[in-house]
Amino acid sequence: MIGRAVRILQILTHAFPVWILAGAVLALLSPELFSWFTGPWIPLGLGIIMLGMGLTLSPEDFRSMAVLEPRRVLLGVLLQYTVMPLLGWILASIFELPAALAAGLILVACCPGGTASNVVTYLARAHVPLSVTMTAVSTILAVIMTPVLTALLAGARVHVDAWGLFFGTLQVVILPIAAGLALNRYLPRFTERILPAAPLTAVVFITLIVASIVAGGRPLILESGLRLTAAVFSLHALGFLLGYLVSFSLTRDEKTARTISIEVGMQNSGLGAVLARQSFPDPASAIPSAISSVFHSLIGSLLAALWRGAAQAGGGSSPKDNA
Repeated sequence: MIGRAVRILQILTHAFPVWILAGAVLALLSPELFSWFTGPWIPLGLGIIMLGMGLTLSPEDFRSMAVLEPRRVLLGVLLQYTVMPLLGWILASIFELPAALAAGLILVACCPGGTASNVVTYLARAHVPLSVTMTAVSTILAVIMTPVLTALLAGARVHVDAWGLFFGTLQVVILPIAAGLALNRYLPRFTERILPAAPLTAVVFITLIVASIVAGGRPLILESGLRLTAAVFSLHALGFLLGYLVSFSLTRDEKTARTISIEVGMQNSGLGAVLARQSFPDPASAIPSAISSVFHSLIGSLLAALWRGAAQAGGGSSPKDNA
């Protein structure tokens, strides 16, 4: 009975692109459905997502990857904080986005990898421990890297409160993850009971955050939808592509290249949305993060299906081998 319930939770979790797309479409059609999810609800939702990520981690995870795969972790994190920020800055200029949207695009490009990347890596039969470690390391570094890179690349377009970004990232990322790590270490039985529901809970809150921002920015999305959509799609499509090409050329390992591609292409859009709301004067700056969540989920899921099929056709390892 318990095994069946866990399986249902996994199926619902793996359908996260469907929930996010459905939430975004419903928010455009009937914004009043999600207008209630605003104010303190958004940072609270992100904090719960980060807490769930912390529940899946332990100090041993970091130690094992530091010993076994330090160069690949370093490569993935380096690409995360070079390829995506530069793409965000270049694409904002190419598509001539308004200042608020350009700043929002750059901000989400400077965010760390998202927890959804770990799910996509699992589905793609890539390297799950490497994915989890890169997500965790890039998330911890985000306290410094996201504010600094955003201020450097977007500061000429809008006023960037670097210290506000720093403290905002600290509150909604580091503290919840630390709480999750503490629960995992000191209350393992409690953690074991709630852990199966954590991924689906994260999907629910990501969907609510995305839908709320889409609902609030509906007029601007409809007004500049084509340019903004093309810019966000290009950001993630090129992130996946360059992440794969660069990592494969340096490692010559297919599984590593796929993992780093997913990590680079999928951002923590929820963090971008929260930081944009907290730190930028124009609330429209959060809209690129909402659209980003839709696109990176869809592209990542498509790649996962293709790579999973290729692994099965080639007699690849089972999902358990990657966990």
